[in-house]
Amino acid sequence: MAVIGAAFAVLWWQGQIKRLADYIAETREELKKCTWPTWDELKGSTVVVSISILILGTFTVLVDQVLFQIFFKVL
Repeated sequence: MAVIGAAFAVLWWQGQIKRLADYIAETREELKKCTWPTWDELKGSTVVVSISILILGTFTVLVDQVLFQIFFKVL
């Protein structure tokens, strides 16, 4: 406990605690300015991302298989 108390005292003396409190307050103010998606928008975006990942994954597997056939069957 003494070490934690000493560390806190040093940080307080250096002004780090005040800087952290200011940072948290400013972050909260900025987050209030954000527009958050509705539940329907979030679900729609999730579907789009999931389909995109599926398509990209399928494409990667197909290209890998084709290149494997070209390079290792020829040699």
